[in-house]
Amino acid sequence: MTPPVSVSEEIRAAVADGRPVVALESTILTHGLPRPRNLEVAREAEALLRSRGVVPATIGVVDGRPTVGLTDPELERLSTTPDVAKVSIRDLPVALARGGHGGHGGHGGTTVAATAFLAVRAGIGVFATGGLGGVHRGAATTFDESADLVALSALPVLVVSAGVKSILDVGATLERLETLNVTVLGYGTDAFPGFYVRDSGFGVPARVETPAEAAAVVRARDALGLRSAVLLANPVDADAQLDVAEHDRVLEEALGDAGTEGVTGQATTPFLLERMRRSTAGRSLEVNLAVYRGNVALGGEVAVALTSGG
Repeated sequence: MTPPVSVSEEIRAAVADGRPVVALESTILTHGLPRPRNLEVAREAEALLRSRGVVPATIGVVDGRPTVGLTDPELERLSTTPDVAKVSIRDLPVALARGGHGGHGGHGGTTVAATAFLAVRAGIGVFATGGLGGVHRGAATTFDESADLVALSALPVLVVSAGVKSILDVGATLERLETLNVTVLGYGTDAFPGFYVRDSGFGVPARVETPAEAAAVVRARDALGLRSAVLLANPVDADAQLDVAEHDRVLEEALGDAGTEGVTGQATTPFLLERMRRSTAGRSLEVNLAVYRGNVALGGEVAVALTSGG
C-alpha cells in the first residue's frame, strides 16, 4: 500500500543518519505572504539551512497527500496555485481521502499544528515557524483558540517561534500553554515576544542563552519521557521590530475597526493583520520576514546542537 505520508528520500536518509533536519511550515507561503515573495522566501529559508549544514524539510499537502520534504517544483505549485487550502490536523484525513480530487486542486498549506504532527511522524525534532497560534481575544465567549496549542501538548518537538502575534490574547495564550504542559523558553530574553515587537508585556517561565542550552532542555524532556513540545520564544532583532508606540496605536485602531465593522470569528485575524500592514505602510510585512529568517536560523543552530551533542 502507498504510505499515507510522503517523506522524501533526502529526509529519510538524514533522519536515519542522525543529521540535523529542520521542519518548515507551508501556510506562510500559501496564506502568509504575497506572491511572488512567498516562493522567494521559501527558497531563501531552505538555502539558509543548507548553508549551515542542515537539511530543510518544508511540509505541505500536494495532490491530497501530506508531504515531508517538498521538492522545488512542489514548492512552486503551492506558492503559485490560487486559493490553496489551509490544512490543520483535523483536515489531514479529508485531504488524504479525497486525494487530488478535492477542492483547491488537492493542495494545502499546513498550519503549525499539522506541520508539527507530520514532522514528528517523520522523526524530525525541530520546527521553525514565524508565530504560533494562540487564544483569541474574546475567547471566553467564542471559545476561539488555535489548534496549535492543543497539538503541541502531545507532540515532542522543539518549535522556534517569535511568540504569538500581538493581535491575540497573549496572557491567555501563556496560561493555556502552562495548562497544556508545553515548556516555554525565552531565547536570550525574560520577556515573551509579541511577534512584531520584542516584548509582549508578559514574562517567560525560563530562559536559555545558547542553542546548546535549548538542546539540553529537549534532551531532559526526552529523558523524562514527556511527550509535549518545547517552545523556544525567539524575539525579533531590536532594529527590525516595529516601533513600539506605533505598534500599540495601530493595534488599538485595528481592534476598534473590527468591532465597528462587526468582524468576528475566523475573519478577525486576517482583518487585523491586513489593517496592521496597511497602517504601517507594509512595514509589518518586513517584520514578518525578519522574524521568519531569524527563527529559521536559530532552528538550524538548535538542530545542529542536538545532533552534535553540543
